[in-house]
Amino acid sequence: MPLLALIFAMTAASASPGADMILVNGKIWTGHPAQRFVESLAISGQRIVAAGSNNEIRKLQVPGTRVLDLKGKLVVPGFIDNHTHFVDGGFQLSRVQLRDAASPAEFARRIGDYARKIGPGKWIIGGNWDHELWSPVMLPTRQMIDAVTPDNPVFVSRLDGHMALANTAALKASGITRNSVDPPGGTIVRDADGEPTGLLKDSAMGPIWPLIPSPTVSERMSAARAGLAEAARFGVTAFCDMSGGEAVEDFRAYQRLLTEDALTARVYLFMPIDGYRRLVEAGIERTFGSPYLRIGGLKGFADGSLGSSTAAFFEPFDDSPENTGLRSSGMIDGSLRVQATDANLHQLQVAIHAIGDRANDETLTIFESQPDFRSRRFRVEHAQHLSPALIKRFGAGRIIASMQPYHAIDDGRWAEKKIGRQRAGSTYAFRSLLDAGAILTFGSDWTVAPLDPIQGIYAAVTRQTIDGKNPKGWIPEQRISVEEALRCYTSSNAYAMFMDNEIGRILPGMYADLAVLSDDLFTVKPDKLGETNVVMTISGGKIVYEKKK
Repeated sequence: MPLLALIFAMTAASASPGADMILVNGKIWTGHPAQRFVESLAISGQRIVAAGSNNEIRKLQVPGTRVLDLKGKLVVPGFIDNHTHFVDGGFQLSRVQLRDAASPAEFARRIGDYARKIGPGKWIIGGNWDHELWSPVMLPTRQMIDAVTPDNPVFVSRLDGHMALANTAALKASGITRNSVDPPGGTIVRDADGEPTGLLKDSAMGPIWPLIPSPTVSERMSAARAGLAEAARFGVTAFCDMSGGEAVEDFRAYQRLLTEDALTARVYLFMPIDGYRRLVEAGIERTFGSPYLRIGGLKGFADGSLGSSTAAFFEPFDDSPENTGLRSSGMIDGSLRVQATDANLHQLQVAIHAIGDRANDETLTIFESQPDFRSRRFRVEHAQHLSPALIKRFGAGRIIASMQPYHAIDDGRWAEKKIGRQRAGSTYAFRSLLDAGAILTFGSDWTVAPLDPIQGIYAAVTRQTIDGKNPKGWIPEQRISVEEALRCYTSSNAYAMFMDNEIGRILPGMYADLAVLSDDLFTVKPDKLGETNVVMTISGGKIVYEKKK
């Protein structure tokens, strides 16, 4: 009998006389290499108490035990999402939907319809538009939407969040004019006459945000509830929320949901790194909190995004030869290094957003300058465009590459237009990072991409772009296996949020966070992976989602 099977059997034999719930007749992927699959498990309270054969686990059935017959279905540890903008995602479910607006006319029509729906005077935000869907590809301007929004200020974001379009009303309210100067780390896009087009990139968006009314705590709670329902539907039982400038208010909303026992997924909240002293002065260290709500992570920015042409590269963009992207103001003035160093000394976890190769190089240099960097679980958020040398540094330094695989099959439609085939060869380098010994973790960046982890697994395994033009995969040598992708969504993510002894695998003693799937990811054809869905989600031993038949 394999060692783990023996341990499981001993655990079953020595467990408490009865279980609250048992799952039988399944194909249960444990996430442990010594024994990858078992057919049954038992839950008592919030934790798994035993896993093994049907005969072993049936011994724990007593009157009152709930028995779930899996009928051969695959069970995996509850999915963990390494990077979301969760409360904002909950709000976006009820905001104007621009993600699939396939033309400028449709873009304007949807904004106009939404303006009429909400009435005059209210801000229109969100949207998540993608101009790469348009033919010909062009950037939107305020003139496209001014006529349909005469009574509403508008500030709608590109899906990556690094560029947004303001209408004329919003520009006037912010004081941005042709005489405004581009701030460090930002760009006010202008037309041939020097007038602002309404597009603002990265830090240039700063003057707009304070004008938008801040949601109340009650409204944030409602948004979080909507997001949690989405998470449960997709089998997500834990996530990192890369909250923005209103992280304290988001935390307040999560706290109130926690007191109501309404958190159905575990939250690890990251706060902006420029406010880290608030945590230090309060004596908070990484992962402070409860099993369902933790803080102590900090997020900084090194650059922008590829889609907004603001990712920081050593070489210019192929389609914009004068442009090498935008380094963040913190990178430019050195404050990001100071913040990261001091935060690390105060036992806070540091994560830095880096897209382009220059941004990744400078971020790794900051982390490598820390005396204990290999053990600190530093994170690079996105880590998208890497050179072979950078990939080796991720492995050697035990730096976490916090990536979002759906971006690869989305950006793959047009990325080579911006950075060329050679640089693209080591972009979204899942295979190369794993081979280098790096810690690779996966998530969604919701609402930039779908929250559904199964779509991310499909993306990592096939790399088939969403336009159908790469049936054998875009940069196919960077594909990984289903099991590797599952680890990136479970145990590796648990490590990245300091919960590797609590979640991410199906082992006795761990929290009973589980996802039951409609199909067996290990046997379905790769191009059919995305058709799999979640039929049940269990969080802390409670069923929080069950698909209606």
